[in-house]
Amino acid sequence: MEIPAMSVKLWPPSQATRLKLVERMTKNLVTPSIWSRKYGLLSEKEAEEDAKEIEAAAFDIANQHFAKEPDGDGCSAIQLYAKESSRLMIEVIKRGPIAKVEADLGILTKIKGSEGTSFDISGNPRKEIDAGDAEKLFKALKESGVKYTKICFSNTSFGREAALVAEPVLSSIKEQLTEIDLSDFVAGRNEEEALDVMKIFSSALEGTKLRYLNLSNNALGEKGIRAFEPLLKSQDNLEELYLINDGISEEAAEAVLELIPSTNNLKILHFHNNMTGDEGAVAISKMVRNSAALEDFRCSSTRVGSDGGIALAKALGSCNRLKKLDLTDNMFGVEAGLALSKASSAFSNLTEIYLTYLNLEDEGSIAILNALRESASSLEVLDMAGNEITAKSAPALASCIASKQFLSILNLGENELKDEGAILIAKALEEGHGQLIEVDVNTNLIRRAGARRLCQAVVKKPGFKLLNINGNYISDEGIDEVKDLFKNCPDVLGPLDGNDPDGDEYDDDEHDVKVRDGGGDEHELESKLKGLEIKHGE
Repeated sequence: MEIPAMSVKLWPPSQATRLKLVERMTKNLVTPSIWSRKYGLLSEKEAEEDAKEIEAAAFDIANQHFAKEPDGDGCSAIQLYAKESSRLMIEVIKRGPIAKVEADLGILTKIKGSEGTSFDISGNPRKEIDAGDAEKLFKALKESGVKYTKICFSNTSFGREAALVAEPVLSSIKEQLTEIDLSDFVAGRNEEEALDVMKIFSSALEGTKLRYLNLSNNALGEKGIRAFEPLLKSQDNLEELYLINDGISEEAAEAVLELIPSTNNLKILHFHNNMTGDEGAVAISKMVRNSAALEDFRCSSTRVGSDGGIALAKALGSCNRLKKLDLTDNMFGVEAGLALSKASSAFSNLTEIYLTYLNLEDEGSIAILNALRESASSLEVLDMAGNEITAKSAPALASCIASKQFLSILNLGENELKDEGAILIAKALEEGHGQLIEVDVNTNLIRRAGARRLCQAVVKKPGFKLLNINGNYISDEGIDEVKDLFKNCPDVLGPLDGNDPDGDEYDDDEHDVKVRDGGGDEHELESKLKGLEIKHGE
């Protein structure tokens, strides 16, 4: 008698299995061994906390691995889960026990794996640090016996007296520091006191050889940037620099360019939510041009117009290691879009690109899409929402999308693609695209035919999580159809409460009258698109 084949899924492990692993690791971490004699023995409480963090980290890594192999049995994910758990546990053993001071200051230390130990007080948001608090805090920092390489004072508020207490301690350990996070560390202080605190910290930390520096959320402006002059001038090996929500004006951007001596090793540069403008963007573009190692550049919501956008685009052309680019919410316009398309040919390593709300229109969008089609072979995220893209751009969109077989997130919301564009995009997504998890085409004047084809293109893709077609003109019958298509996975279909079944903004177009609702309308529309060839990636 033939025995039917059985499929056994090994991933994910049950909650009981995960808890058992935590118990086993906790026991190992508190058991005396040759390692504990060398590095010290953890307490029961500390071992349990570490074991929980190790298990959660290993589970996330293995789960991401399994998501990319959804048809597998989970065997490789289980192996990776075990391997990562062992690796992270060895790191904790070699790290040894960590002194923790809780008192009235919140959690003071957090461990960040084998790269170094972090003294972190950000877990108690907006704590006002006075001189008394600072005495306790920096005594713990200095006398713990731990060689801290990272300090994080984010989400606090240091006063002048507290900064003076901090100054000698920070100066005494600055040679060992590689990462400093001073984001939002003078919250609520008046400008004069805040600038004094910045100058004191900057003076104390002058000469550090940092790879990571975060000065975000301090409303710096040019005065604040120059308050950090001693610290900034001593940095010639930075790999990550964050100046987010800092009031970086034209003058402040020029000050950053002036004060940092070298950006040769810079891999991550973030200027989000500032008032940089065109002239400031020109200064930033000079930094970018001198950052050949740049992998992640964010200059979003910075009031950059066409001239600044063109300058940035030209500078980005020299960044052939770029993996992530975010220029969201600026006023680039078509000309800057065309300049960016020329730079895009260098983006062979790009995996994420965010070009939302840049006023690219069809001309700029088509140029960029055509350039990306020939480069960025491993693109995972394509976000071009809110660019006044019409069905005219749909062939370029579809061709680019079809060539990106690693695509996981596609956002084309708030454009004017209509049914023609929706159907072409659906065709491009039908073949392959096994890693696709999210498609957003909200508010695109799409009706029943386009919505149906999009749903059919994604509904059976393994691991797919969200289709957003809200804010369109889908008829009641069309809504029933798409809901039926997702009846086995209703959570994957986004909300439809913003849909307008009576939308009539473009009924005057001959095409839209023909494709408004019926079942045969889609075939009539597709007949008009037969001449378009969509080339799928290998």
